[in-house]
Amino acid sequence: MADTLREEVTRLHAQICSGLADPNRIMIIYSLADGPHNVTEIATAVDLAQPTVSRHLKILRERGIVRSERDGQTINYQLCDQRVVQALDLLRATLGDMLKDQAALAQQVKESTPF
Repeated sequence: MADTLREEVTRLHAQICSGLADPNRIMIIYSLADGPHNVTEIATAVDLAQPTVSRHLKILRERGIVRSERDGQTINYQLCDQRVVQALDLLRATLGDMLKDQAALAQQVKESTPF
């Protein structure tokens, strides 16, 4: 039973990560960090075509990252859990540290090159 539960949790983890595996979806998530928005507002915020945003929102909905709510003729999207933004921020901070390390290494190589 424990192995089955572990496999299910791992599968769900991978499913969420696959939802985050596109730069456009990350931008959409950040655009929803301050609250619900409709597709037109999101498309404007991330500078993408509305059909593109709609396709990405569908994937984010399927992964349980965003949910939609109808308000008359408008469908608003919002994050299911704000912690996804915190997770992205942690990943971004890690990336920043990695880039600093690579820059320092490149500088060391440049300084040790005789020509």
